[in-house]
Amino acid sequence: MFNPSPTQFRMMRWTVFVCALLPFARLLVLAGTDRLGANPVEFITRNSGDWTLYFLCMTLALTPLRRLSGWHWLLRLRRMLGLFAFFYASLHFLAFLWFEHFFDVAEMWADVLKRPFIALGFSAFVLLLPLAATSTNAMQRRLGGRRWQALHRAIYLIAVLAILHFWWMKAGKNDFAQPILFGIVVAVLLLARLYWRWGDARRRKYRKS
Repeated sequence: MFNPSPTQFRMMRWTVFVCALLPFARLLVLAGTDRLGANPVEFITRNSGDWTLYFLCMTLALTPLRRLSGWHWLLRLRRMLGLFAFFYASLHFLAFLWFEHFFDVAEMWADVLKRPFIALGFSAFVLLLPLAATSTNAMQRRLGGRRWQALHRAIYLIAVLAILHFWWMKAGKNDFAQPILFGIVVAVLLLARLYWRWGDARRRKYRKS
């Protein structure tokens, strides 16, 4: 079983960190060189939304990968990937608030209430806020392990809301290929958790009997 040394793990963590920043760096380069296409607002909004979903999927994938591989150190990357999901979700929300509503909160709120797919995305972002705010070791100790874990299980609901937001947005263009793919990935990751939890519960029951 592969178990990286502290030095190897630091190198891997820095590699993941740099790679996770590359989509943002690319966005800055394209914006600085005026290569965002005919509709820059749509490009930024779509790109940041896509990467939010990618990082949500990567965050959810770490537990199944750890279970299948036995590489427990993978879970030490989960917090960073989750925070990058929040980072790109924040860019996505900022693009919506800035470019579409010019920081007019009242107008933005009216848009949230008027369009259901925006309400779903906004709900997912709001649910991400307490997860990001409690991501530190100090907050985990303050909340206690059980309460912290219960709070961070909201990531499952967030992923579902994000997929529904994406699906509903693409429905207007009758383009379902990407939402279906993301939906399958998230469904497999969540069903795997349910299957293992059911199996673990059965084994505990048999040990007690």
